[in-house]
Amino acid sequence: MPRIVARPKELDLDSPGRRDYWLALEHDSIWGDHLIPLTVWVGPEAKPDQGLVAFGSNHGNEYEGPVALKKLLKEIRLEDVRGRIVIIPVLNPSAFRAGTRESTPDDRVNLNRAFVDGAGVNPALSGITHRIAAFVRQYIWPRVHVVLDLHSGGNVARFSICANYHHVDDPELEKRIDRTARWFGLPSLMVYQNQTPGLLPSEAERLGKITVGTELGWGCAVNPEGVRCGRQGVLAAAIHEGQLQGEISPIGHHAAGTQRVLEMVDRDCFTVAPFDGHYEAVLECGTPVKKGDVVGYLHDFDHIDMEPWPAVAGVDGVVLAQAWVAPVPRGQHIVVIGRVIG
Repeated sequence: MPRIVARPKELDLDSPGRRDYWLALEHDSIWGDHLIPLTVWVGPEAKPDQGLVAFGSNHGNEYEGPVALKKLLKEIRLEDVRGRIVIIPVLNPSAFRAGTRESTPDDRVNLNRAFVDGAGVNPALSGITHRIAAFVRQYIWPRVHVVLDLHSGGNVARFSICANYHHVDDPELEKRIDRTARWFGLPSLMVYQNQTPGLLPSEAERLGKITVGTELGWGCAVNPEGVRCGRQGVLAAAIHEGQLQGEISPIGHHAAGTQRVLEMVDRDCFTVAPFDGHYEAVLECGTPVKKGDVVGYLHDFDHIDMEPWPAVAGVDGVVLAQAWVAPVPRGQHIVVIGRVIG
């Protein structure tokens, strides 16, 4: 079935059937459009405010999500769909085509910081990235109750690959979020701070949606385990939340009962680079540590005779993430330790 190029108002996200679109949003510079791949399945039991959406490439240099979702476009059969499933393998085409974290060729905005007041409405926030956020708000949020945002570390960080979420006030919602996160089968569940402005998952959580993010890899590569777990998590959520019929079995650390819940919600969990330098890891992500253990060293090659600065664990826990690319700027989080809470 050929993809239909459509403006937001021309999308049919509600009628029974499958439809494949290139969502067209006006380009910032050339005479043309940014084209966002969007596929929707609507089954016979679909409800107006219920459904699942899975996003890939919120950041443009994170590839496990787009690959996993592209595979699902071939696997999900319309006859198995009960409710509504929306798959957007590449949410930010500007960043994806450039292979960068931000929308570098256009407004240079980080889409995962763009869900702010006035995005796509205020003239000062009218670039493509904020208009993508506005599209999600107007057309996707009202139709779904499950939001899966598939990230990887890009060039910023190497992770103990994980599913992640924030603490929420509603205990029943947090229980459903935790269950959804576990079904990705990843070794770690990361509960992280919710102070960063403009996050897509934060807005979805505030709206009461079952919201799970991931870090499925790093280094602008494609981690096969990340792809496998990304596919698993989307299918499991669709089945458990009544959008897809079928059965699914646990995989990986979920099946083995070895998942760890790691919390990083305060400053003590983060070790910050005090100067521009080159980071050398000496422990692998996923390694248990005690407060004060050396996780890596920061080298200053402008002062070649200076001893490297030890990057130490700020708390007892597990090395959840650390800098991936060796050159790091002052102020970057180069070591992140998660406290074990479950």
